[in-house]
Amino acid sequence: MAIIYGVFSASNLITPSVVAIVGPQLSMFASGLFYSMYIAVFIQPFTWSFYTASVFLGVAAAVLWTAQGNCLTINSDEQTIGRNSGIFWALLQSSLFFGNLYIYFAWQGKTQISESDRRTVFIALTVISLLGTVLFFLIRKPESENILGEDEFSDDQDLEVSGSSRSNLTKAVDAFKKSLKLCVTKEMLLLSITTAYTGLELTFFSGVYGTCIGAVNKFGAEEKSLIGLSGIFIGIGEILGGSLFGLLSKNNRFGRNPVVLLGTLVHFVAFYLIFLNMPGDAPIAPLEGTDSSAYIKSSKEVAIFCSFLLGLGDSCFNTQLLSMLGFLYAEDSAPAFAVFKFVQSICAAVAFFYSNYLLLHWQLLLMVVFGFFGTVSFFAVEWEAAAIVARGSDYRSI
Repeated sequence: MAIIYGVFSASNLITPSVVAIVGPQLSMFASGLFYSMYIAVFIQPFTWSFYTASVFLGVAAAVLWTAQGNCLTINSDEQTIGRNSGIFWALLQSSLFFGNLYIYFAWQGKTQISESDRRTVFIALTVISLLGTVLFFLIRKPESENILGEDEFSDDQDLEVSGSSRSNLTKAVDAFKKSLKLCVTKEMLLLSITTAYTGLELTFFSGVYGTCIGAVNKFGAEEKSLIGLSGIFIGIGEILGGSLFGLLSKNNRFGRNPVVLLGTLVHFVAFYLIFLNMPGDAPIAPLEGTDSSAYIKSSKEVAIFCSFLLGLGDSCFNTQLLSMLGFLYAEDSAPAFAVFKFVQSICAAVAFFYSNYLLLHWQLLLMVVFGFFGTVSFFAVEWEAAAIVARGSDYRSI
């Protein structure tokens, strides 16, 4: 994970240039091939192939996220960006539900994963991944596509020059410069606080929380199977949130702020319940687990309910961030999404590092602080966006 997120962070600096040269569709296809290669490594894993594939996956992930952000934006407008972001997020997170559901039932009661079980799962996943990669070619191309790295305020001379006549080097340099310029804009700096929070909580619900559940010996023989069940309910929360906010975005007269506020409240409730329900040393417990007591009697039901809340809150933040970036940076979507993933992946990598050393209550406190300031900064950008739209189109439809 450290290799993947470290390379992911660094690669985001060059991905706008890559997408500018080859386009979003081909970028997603090439990245998908590397994802499939990474999955295939687990069919017969070796140390050298595992770590090498992790490096390639970090690069591919950066290209894929930048390209999909660009693809989402050019296939949306002010009226559909919120809906499309929600639909995308629900589809993306459905893997959490179906993947963990299969593992929960297929491997229930098993203490050892046989070579046959492992190969069956990863051969199937490799085939599914390759099929999904090929389907990228079926994504439509809009009639009036926003050209990556171009904006409507280019000078007249640039407008007269066709995209085909510009050298690939020029496109790449322009995209890189725009990424650097976006990093220091007021809106992006404010959104970076919110993005940093999503990186911290991404690490928590995808890695730390499952570890905590599996480390609590008081959960009995079910403690390991509860990890899969936790993943299922995180997925349910993510899918419900993405679908709900995608459907409601058309009739949301109050903009994005209420959804982000809901996400903050949902996460803070989850953090408080986790604080009460989980032993403080759960994230750093040894392989044998922990017998320490929590502030209340550790409850499986509360633990799984918190998984659902973590997924729901995460969908609140990410759907609205995707929608906001697609709206504010419609003409510079690839550099904007690259900066977004750059900040998020750095914070996720930092969180993966400190999660091995900090007690649970300190990790929760850190997320509460970032969550509070991230919400306030998002509100500030949303109010500014509302003022822009008030001078132009109807904001209620966004």
